[in-house]
Amino acid sequence: MKAYHYIIHLCLVLTTLLYSRPAYAGGGDDHTHAEEKPATSAVQEKYFSSEASSARYELLLRYEPILPGKPAHLTLFVSDFETNKPVNDADIKITSQEDPDLTFTIHQNGNGTYEVETTFPEKQTYSLAVKIEASLGPDLLLLQEINAGEELPHVHEPSALSFISKDNWYLLAIGLFVGLGFGFLFRRRNTSHGKATLSIILVCICCSIPFQTTIAHGDDDHGADASGNVFSNTVDIPKETQFLFDVYTLKMAKGNFTESNRLFGTIIPSSNGQAVVTTPQNGTIVSVHAQVGKPVKAGQVVAVVEQSIDAGTQVNIAAERNNLTAEYDAAKKEMDRLKSISDIAAKKDIDEATSRLQKAETNLALFKSRSGRTMNLTAPISGYVGNFNVAIGTTVTAGQTLFTITNLSTLYVEAQVFDKDEESIRADAYYTMECANDNHKTSQIKLLAPAQEINATNQSQKVLFQVDNPDGDFKIGEFVNIRVFASTASHQITLPNSAFTEINGKPVVFIKEAAEKYTVSYVQLGHNNGTHTSILKGIEEGQRAVINGSYQLKMIYLNQ
Repeated sequence: MKAYHYIIHLCLVLTTLLYSRPAYAGGGDDHTHAEEKPATSAVQEKYFSSEASSARYELLLRYEPILPGKPAHLTLFVSDFETNKPVNDADIKITSQEDPDLTFTIHQNGNGTYEVETTFPEKQTYSLAVKIEASLGPDLLLLQEINAGEELPHVHEPSALSFISKDNWYLLAIGLFVGLGFGFLFRRRNTSHGKATLSIILVCICCSIPFQTTIAHGDDDHGADASGNVFSNTVDIPKETQFLFDVYTLKMAKGNFTESNRLFGTIIPSSNGQAVVTTPQNGTIVSVHAQVGKPVKAGQVVAVVEQSIDAGTQVNIAAERNNLTAEYDAAKKEMDRLKSISDIAAKKDIDEATSRLQKAETNLALFKSRSGRTMNLTAPISGYVGNFNVAIGTTVTAGQTLFTITNLSTLYVEAQVFDKDEESIRADAYYTMECANDNHKTSQIKLLAPAQEINATNQSQKVLFQVDNPDGDFKIGEFVNIRVFASTASHQITLPNSAFTEINGKPVVFIKEAAEKYTVSYVQLGHNNGTHTSILKGIEEGQRAVINGSYQLKMIYLNQ
């Protein structure tokens, strides 16, 4: 009897192992859910809407369920159809085609947002004719399908017994059978037949449960949207959010596009753009007339230096001064004597005395100018004084640099030009320049000198440009990009560079499909001329592409 029980238990265990079903998820599977239908957006679940558009305006009417005979409050958003910019201070009049007696009270309560108040008397569908007078001109649009009395679709909550499907009702039958069996066998639990029967029932229950082993492999390909719950390339953006983030669009059309080559350059001082002030002799600073960061004029005194003279030099200077002074005094006395007897003196003697006196005066004046203990140091150019480390009482040596003066009104740019760009460098070409982080740019740049030498490191040619910099935006040593534009333009679709963003490392553009609906479009980019980029594939003429606010739309799209 015991062997019989063991055989039965072994068969039931084998049946359990055969009945359990492993489930595998292999690597490399494509789980993009391309055919899954996206869930209804939260925007559509919260309110009704109706929209209309023309070549000038786009209207969006938003409203909650309308109760017939009760005051209704509707929100009307008015925007430019092509640019999506809000339209303010519009004169709006609304009439109902189904009930001409309906009156509408309209007032603006936000940026491009208008509050509409009225009472719909009956439960029916209305069409509203909107006459608008605004900055874009007059227009008449029709808002359709305004359903008074309609309720929003409700999302059904799962019931407490929803976990029991029609395929699982056998579990209830097994449970009932087990309950009855346990109650019947409880009385005979101490007999051998009762124990065997009880064991068989328990093993049958275990066999009836479909055990599954799930093995998930890494490196699965879940498509471009694996990082989030994004199963669609569309995103719903409420109109007020668009106005808040300044989401602007541009209607696509082919236009003239001028290609350009980019050169890398470094700003250096111009010929008269930077100068230094040095002291010609050893001495001591006795006064400073310059301040860091303050402007100075050419010839303006910036400091006074008192010379340092040793004892031997002082003796020589004193002896020379005495000789010159004695010569001057002798010439002066001789001239005074001849003047007193000018009526009898010879003209030749008077002329010689006059010449001698003039020479003595000149020599004495020259000596005094050279033998002065102080020297004035002047600014060689006009500009701004840089940082300096000298103060009153500082001892300086001959040739020491005391001040640096910089003038940024005109700068030079040393650009690297390779062989492929050499032909585009012409004196009559159009150039622009922007800093490396694109914070400031200018078109006041011209070719100053063609290449005179080659960089031995990368074999690029050094070309010199001159830049007018009246506002001082560019600084010496700054890295810049120079754009060299072609002489002819091509005809193609282009977008401002602000329109592009990246998703999963690929360039995308957001396309406006409806008033609150945007679509992600992957694009193939062409040439970039610094401000615009041509599009080879991904956008068609007539579509409205987002050119401002792309980053905000990307964040909303990735987090929806």
